[in-house]
Amino acid sequence: MKKLTLSILLFVCFLNPLLTNAQSAASYDRGSYIAKGDTLPYRILFPQDFDPLKKYPLVIVLHGAGERGNDNETQLLWGSKLFLKDTIRERYPAIIVFPQCSANGWWASNKFEEDSVTHKTKFIFLHDAPPSKSMVSLLGLVDQMLDKPYVNKHQVYIGGLSMGGMGTFEIIGRKPNVFAAAFAICGGDNTLNAKKYAKKVPIWIFHGAKDSVVPFTHSEAMVAAIKEAGGDPKYTLYPNDDHNSWNDAFAEPMFMAWLFSHKK
Repeated sequence: MKKLTLSILLFVCFLNPLLTNAQSAASYDRGSYIAKGDTLPYRILFPQDFDPLKKYPLVIVLHGAGERGNDNETQLLWGSKLFLKDTIRERYPAIIVFPQCSANGWWASNKFEEDSVTHKTKFIFLHDAPPSKSMVSLLGLVDQMLDKPYVNKHQVYIGGLSMGGMGTFEIIGRKPNVFAAAFAICGGDNTLNAKKYAKKVPIWIFHGAKDSVVPFTHSEAMVAAIKEAGGDPKYTLYPNDDHNSWNDAFAEPMFMAWLFSHKK
């Protein structure tokens, strides 16, 4: 009986995120950005009682490597539930967009190699590199959204986790005059890129001290680089988190208030 109970509990734990994702997917509308033969699927959530004659903040959330694909659903696994809370939707009416990177794509222009000792992936962050194919599409999607009459260009925000955190650093470097604020969870960047956005884009950086996939030292290096370039980043290190610090980041009591407090 104990083994059966444990099996049921494990099944429920596995199934719960999938059920939550399905519920989120039912609330977010489907969309696609198509240009030059490339397609970037995305999900979009409009404010309650949406009025196309009004202007709303825009929030773009970039997923991690595990949510890549073309089903236009998996990218909602982390973070989408936060923006569906009634209290959040009432207090911060905004347009929320979750694009989905292709199965073999990457938001940022990074290189990777295997550490000869640990055999873990080492991230090599590039300086002034050409944008990846997925980044080109993402930049196009941002421009397309900015053309919408109901988007408030003074309140455009972006953030992401893991691969999405890396993509966040890169895109604010490419469009520092567009984003009013950003958040990067367990990501990283080349420290030489910090000067592009240090003084222009307020950023909250999160990481887990026990991250076994993307070392927290990548975030700490960016915090130091941004400060050296004249910026004032907000930094939260979770001492007991592995590569799941997005759970605690999205649960921060002041997360939404901090994000929406910034305007261009």
